[in-house]
Amino acid sequence: MRIAVFAGDGIGPEVTREAVRVLKALNLPGLELVEGDVGGAAWRKHGHPLPPQTLEIARSAGAILFGAVGDFECDRLERHLRPEQAILGLRKELGLFANLRPAKMFAGMEDTSALRPEVAGAIDLLIIRELNGDVYFGEKGIRTLPDGRRQGWDMMSYAEDEVRRIAHVGFKAAQGRRGLLCSVDKANVLETSQLWRDVVIEVSAEYPDVTLSHMYVDNAAMQLVRNPGQFDVIVTGNLFGDILSDQASMCVGSIGLLASAALAETSFGLYEPIHGSAPDIAGKGLANPMATILSAAMLLRHSFGAEAPAARIEAAVAKALADGIRGGDLGGSHSTSAIGDAVLARL
Repeated sequence: MRIAVFAGDGIGPEVTREAVRVLKALNLPGLELVEGDVGGAAWRKHGHPLPPQTLEIARSAGAILFGAVGDFECDRLERHLRPEQAILGLRKELGLFANLRPAKMFAGMEDTSALRPEVAGAIDLLIIRELNGDVYFGEKGIRTLPDGRRQGWDMMSYAEDEVRRIAHVGFKAAQGRRGLLCSVDKANVLETSQLWRDVVIEVSAEYPDVTLSHMYVDNAAMQLVRNPGQFDVIVTGNLFGDILSDQASMCVGSIGLLASAALAETSFGLYEPIHGSAPDIAGKGLANPMATILSAAMLLRHSFGAEAPAARIEAAVAKALADGIRGGDLGGSHSTSAIGDAVLARL
């Protein structure tokens, strides 16, 4: 059970530290944690956000526990040297194409949502975001037009095999839940989305036990606020998934509670909280580590098939929340380490 631990920038080291404490407390046989540098921290130390030695550590592990990358001081670097290239590089180099982002309302936490308690209480959904295509990896640039004006451009595209691959992940996930899959696109405007919809419909023939629906992304954003309980599994592209999953996090109260998994076609995966590096609060003990701790639970479940310890972690987090353990993001005053202590005590 070899796990690469890439803490990264900002609050990444703080929240990752608490997740590592939880993993160690489980006394799992064969557990080995190997640290590596990513992001702005790696650029300062090695001159690149994803140095070769870090990539080597990743390839030798069975899974990656990732903190966060992002550093205001690196914003003016050339794009290929910016901290965010670490996570994009890992996704590309390791074939991490399926991003699983669950959003579920914890019992007793309904008051932390921006939605009415009776609406928020029904949230139990899984957003599956395709990670290797779309505008994130398409050709892009800034050019000067003949009249002297600058123009930025980004190419959005999907090949049908990329859509087919992520569609299968969505249907299989729905089979293990309530049997409902909603494919989100913008097929009324984008040819990329029309292909997406056509391929998802083709794949649906292989899953007669799953009910497929389609929704335009603007309507999906509205419905996540109006009636989030209607969703079971949502499958969508890279850009739309990025936006909708962050929106879903606030529907359940805080982005500090949402874990994620980025999976390859094998059992290998990268696991991280969906929040960013938050450099403005780094080092102050204000970050909520629960999303990272829950990411560690997803790591055990999906990459190592360790369902029992994964469920223990999730139960410990749920109990801590039910007992009123809340960081500043949830209106409480518990520090990062105090939240980690509380989860460990309940574990």
